[in-house]
Amino acid sequence: MKLTLRSTIGASLLMFGLFSTTSHAQDKALDLNNMDTSVKPGEDFYNFANGGWMKKAEIPADRGRWGSFDELRERNEKATLRVLNDAAESGKLANGSDQEKAVFMYESGMDSATIEKLGYSPVKPYLAEVDKIKSLDDLQEVLEKLHDSSTSVFFGMGVYQDLKDSKIQSLYLGYAGLGLPNKDYYTKDDSASVAKREQYVQHIENMMRKIGVKKQSQKIFDLENALAEFNKTPVEARDPRTQYNPMTVAELQGKCKTINWSTYLKHIDVPAEKIIVNHPIYFEKLDSILVNTNIKTIKNYLKWHIIHEAAPYLSSEFVNESFDFYGKKMRGLEENRPRWKRVLGTTNSTLGFAVGKLYVETEFPAEAKEKAEKMVNNIKEAFAERIKKVDWMSAETKEKALNKLANFTVKIGYPDKWETYENLEIKKGEYFQNIVNSSIYETKKNFAEYGKPVDKTKWGMTPQTVNAYYNPLYNEIVFPAAILQPPFYNYKADEAVNYGGIGAVIGHEISHGFDDQGRRFDAKGEMQDWWTKEDGETFQGKAQMVIDQYNGYYPLEELHINGELTLGENIADIGGVAVAYDGLQRYLSLQAEKPGMIDGFTPEQRFFLSWATIWRTKSREEALRNQIMTDPHSPGQFRATGPLSDFDPFYEAFHIKKGDKMYVAPEKRAKVW
Repeated sequence: MKLTLRSTIGASLLMFGLFSTTSHAQDKALDLNNMDTSVKPGEDFYNFANGGWMKKAEIPADRGRWGSFDELRERNEKATLRVLNDAAESGKLANGSDQEKAVFMYESGMDSATIEKLGYSPVKPYLAEVDKIKSLDDLQEVLEKLHDSSTSVFFGMGVYQDLKDSKIQSLYLGYAGLGLPNKDYYTKDDSASVAKREQYVQHIENMMRKIGVKKQSQKIFDLENALAEFNKTPVEARDPRTQYNPMTVAELQGKCKTINWSTYLKHIDVPAEKIIVNHPIYFEKLDSILVNTNIKTIKNYLKWHIIHEAAPYLSSEFVNESFDFYGKKMRGLEENRPRWKRVLGTTNSTLGFAVGKLYVETEFPAEAKEKAEKMVNNIKEAFAERIKKVDWMSAETKEKALNKLANFTVKIGYPDKWETYENLEIKKGEYFQNIVNSSIYETKKNFAEYGKPVDKTKWGMTPQTVNAYYNPLYNEIVFPAAILQPPFYNYKADEAVNYGGIGAVIGHEISHGFDDQGRRFDAKGEMQDWWTKEDGETFQGKAQMVIDQYNGYYPLEELHINGELTLGENIADIGGVAVAYDGLQRYLSLQAEKPGMIDGFTPEQRFFLSWATIWRTKSREEALRNQIMTDPHSPGQFRATGPLSDFDPFYEAFHIKKGDKMYVAPEKRAKVW
């Protein structure tokens, strides 16, 4: 029932994204009204670049934060809806086509009268299955049915490329089944965390009462808390090496006897002899937790997750209660998003490539792709030169790094081969069942990949997604069509602005291949240590400087950025700015005449202003707190200025000197690439 279409074991293993989704060219590539030139760039570059915008921008009631990404996503949602509506009204959609199914999914979600009338009756069959459980012996069959529809309880399985063998697809097993974002929310003892737990218990109580279960919320929470104790922290979960623990089915059975793993594999039709377990101790402890927990509590835990994960797609009393906790209390939102946006999000999550095919036909100009391809190639060459020139890496490791870079696959705009949904049944007026059908369809589709060749033509994001990513298993960088728009990319703008925007995004994703996680994968996408021991140790020292730098930033007075959690993204930001700047210089060097000043700024200054512009952000306190505790990306202000404080050409461009607040002594400037 959940819209995470597969039971994943940690998306961070598979993809490093830029942000924790007709081109609208602007008259001005940089709007000077968004600046505050009364602020000296050396004192506060973030407000120098964005102060005007910060003063006038307001966070919409349905948002936890607002910035350049959000502005583009807002425009893009409207464009995507227009495309979908035009297709529905055209009368040209073939019966049973993927695009017709996308229209039906959207229309069924907008049928609020039917949804209100149904209440929570769509989940009653699942609740009835839970009621049949009399002992642990009855648990397995119910778990199998819940997992088919992607209800996240106790554990999850998925088929992905083997981390150590790029030619095969392996079965992964990971923990699952918490209602709070991660282990830290269960274990931290500061007043804010304690308050969130109390609110969460009350939310469970409120929701369970709606299905006739009272005064069980604390016991449900206690069971989740017992599970959370043996989860990894967000920082621990970042290391892919610790998540690769192959076991035979017999070995897993010895650790966790309550689940019959052979029977489970038969149910999902995966004839695996080996399972890669992300955290073995969890499954050792899961056995004792299940054995020592009252069966009534286990049943109520299952009911809680059924109703919790289904709530956003049921009648308004469930939608509102879910939003009250996860929207208002967790993120500080004032209002829920309008129904059309929520339903469009569901449609994109379930039939995203069907929608994407319509989207690129009208919203993605050929010129944008052609120009972006040239920029990617230029920045890749600039990164190669940077690798050659670093003074801390041996020739042996440099050769392997250059080979990895040369073998990067670049995907821009949209897939050459589209995902299809030919066996997915979508009907009018059956919103919840359509979501269940999609979950079951995607689960079966994923498990069917076991034993088949790895298909590296697949995309991990749809074309209408405003984001970008690096996938270490495919050794690829991917830039969906939707991000190739202002303020990130304006194919009519001067190159300095584009290199500071989408150029730095490109550099960011390339740098992910050589951050603290990506560096552990080779040119084939296999996890292995291809570094010399000395180079690896030097890298760790440089990474520690980045950790220390970001640990020193306090977005909230009592809460600093977690430098270890955000390390990979910070390395990618620092590297992305540097290599994009190199790319701009390469471009300028090829021009017969260097471009002059525009609006009083040199190309170099416009590059840095553009970079700061894409990270302008205003956040509500609760949303910011949630981001710091869960998101591997630093808050926008520190993404804008942190990398610049480490980069010598920034100092030269704006004449920043010792004594300025932006000044950092050269020996303390973090430099990895």
